[in-house]
Amino acid sequence: MRYLDPKNDLTFKKVFGENPDLLISFLNALMPFDDGQFIESLEYLSPELVPITPGVKNSIVDVRCIDNSGRQFIIEMQMHWTDSFKVRVLLNASKAYVSQLERGKEFKSMCPVYSLNLVNDNYLPDETDFYHHYRIVNIENSEDRIEGLEFVFIELPKFKPETIAEKRMAVLWLRFLTEFDNENPAIKESPENDKIRKAIEILEESSYTKDELEVYDRYWDAVRVEKAIKSDSIEKGIRQGRVEGRKEGRKEGREEGRKEGLEKGMTESKINIAKTMIISGYNDDEISRLTGLSIEDILEIKNEKDK
Repeated sequence: MRYLDPKNDLTFKKVFGENPDLLISFLNALMPFDDGQFIESLEYLSPELVPITPGVKNSIVDVRCIDNSGRQFIIEMQMHWTDSFKVRVLLNASKAYVSQLERGKEFKSMCPVYSLNLVNDNYLPDETDFYHHYRIVNIENSEDRIEGLEFVFIELPKFKPETIAEKRMAVLWLRFLTEFDNENPAIKESPENDKIRKAIEILEESSYTKDELEVYDRYWDAVRVEKAIKSDSIEKGIRQGRVEGRKEGRKEGREEGRKEGLEKGMTESKINIAKTMIISGYNDDEISRLTGLSIEDILEIKNEKDK
């Protein structure tokens, strides 16, 4: 029996976007709740976050839901880290929070929004912790905080079960995401929990259609492309930055040149890969998500291509 990787966009949404019992277990295990704040039930919301202000583009998130107490949760699986991802996370959570007013609520009755982000990359390489919890706090007194928005980022490559051994379900769910390899079937052969067992069954390749498997493979193609963009643009940016820095002959010039070169290299690589993806038949949302270019940028590239 072959199993698919749960970090893939298709399988992640199958497991957590179609099975509320699994999502409840997952969130209760990983969210930084105080005692007595566990989720008892939830319902799914549209993954499309409509902008409040005209001119701001919509965002599509992986999974979005609301629990029995009115709290909203946005769950994202991100394969490669970019600074723009953090901005997108902040924007999406803010949209979800503000959208509560559209239902006629008063300010005092607005419920918090939690953003859970699973990153298959190390975005803080100098830190050993894999779990990062952000909230709005008073700098002088972190116990004094503004309620409303909370963010959790989990660096999956840093996860080690022994670091949170006392949190059994958190360990099981993170092992489910990080150790699921057909070459190392330990977690599949002896699941310790019925929720994990159910999630594993959803990953059986035989339960997917031919079209779904094609979507699954295309996602990994796109991930490899994104990784190549990141690697090539950083290398190009550093090279160009060194040239610019030498021209300036000062420390400030070297740093500014490096930054400008990196930015230019990133942009050129993204445009080139966007052109390739357009030819390959990717839609605008896929291209935007994987390159970081805006829909407007992609439409402009298409227009130039057609001239």
